[in-house]
Amino acid sequence: MYLTKQRIYNYFDKTQKSMICTFLRSYSKQHLELEIEEIFNNFVEDQDYYLKINASRFPFLSEYLYDETFIAETKEYIKACKKYYEYKKSQAPLIEKQKEYDKKKRKFLQEVKMSKESPTKKQLYYYERLCKKYNIEKQNTEKLSKLDIKNEIERIINEHSGNSINIDLSGN
Repeated sequence: MYLTKQRIYNYFDKTQKSMICTFLRSYSKQHLELEIEEIFNNFVEDQDYYLKINASRFPFLSEYLYDETFIAETKEYIKACKKYYEYKKSQAPLIEKQKEYDKKKRKFLQEVKMSKESPTKKQLYYYERLCKKYNIEKQNTEKLSKLDIKNEIERIINEHSGNSINIDLSGN
């Protein structure tokens, strides 16, 4: 698509070329189910209509709309856009798998980091309050990591999930 874009519409200035290419790319994406010829014909009909009512985004197209060079280049660009979006659509499952893998990797790395850090005061306080609330014997937390405390808190909450967890953190 990008190589095609460099070759076409050299008779437009930089801004005009960018505008028409951006519009055609989004127009092609919206009409992927149509054939290239149909997308082009719809585009020409729309532009012709807007030019006739003097409401066109591309007033500079009035002299090029039915030019053979413009028609050929536009169809070539629509074909490139369609090919690009179909390829991108075919890659979607792979991209999703990669995102899922990256998510698991980040979680694993976070747990590794937490296993090397000492627990925060808030974690320790929360753990103590949970133990007190459910009458559980506290473990010695001096050698536990942030991850260990987190897992212990989750275990306590899961064991007592039938009970409502309302911990008075005010210290009263």
